[in-house]
Amino acid sequence: MRSRGDRHLQAVRLARELALLGARLKTIHAVTGLPPRQVQSLFFPDGLTIPRGRAPDSVEWFHGANLILRADACLFGVKYEQLRQQGLAAGDALLCAYRAYQCVTRSPSRISMDRAFNVASYLDGIWLAREPALSVSHCSHCGCAHLTAIGTPAVHSNGCPFCRLLERFHHDPRLQVAYRDRSRPLPIDADRLKAWPQAPQRRAA
Repeated sequence: MRSRGDRHLQAVRLARELALLGARLKTIHAVTGLPPRQVQSLFFPDGLTIPRGRAPDSVEWFHGANLILRADACLFGVKYEQLRQQGLAAGDALLCAYRAYQCVTRSPSRISMDRAFNVASYLDGIWLAREPALSVSHCSHCGCAHLTAIGTPAVHSNGCPFCRLLERFHHDPRLQVAYRDRSRPLPIDADRLKAWPQAPQRRAA
């Protein structure tokens, strides 16, 4: 068992990483347990640097989001679920999955750390959520893992955000700009999507 000092140092480390990724005080407090005023004094000594605005407190933003945001949220959420299945603690999984999401998308990130925190909350039923409201499903057409509401019937290609993205890509300039990879002539393809880690089934309660 780790000492109280070790646990505090771990919380401060997590808080620092979350602050660097743009998380709000409320998000950092929920993940680390550190009081917001302590977080502010440690990492936001200048009040002007504190992230402003209201972070999402429900999962409804995901269900109403456009295709680009839904696809990006899926990239994060599937990776988070995989890391949790591998035994990583929720806070560390949040950080690692968010960094992985940033590595495969263009800067600036369209999914903020606070929205990623929201997705993780409703996948695990922790932090913001009393119980899970999202789960990871697999498309029967392309095989990609993506997020769906718990209780949603098996999704076919017409409901898979990645199938829709691939179908619309060559006809939608917004998608071409959003997923343009400067090192490749085509920014996204089915093989690249399938290579993204596939999350196993949800953990037993």
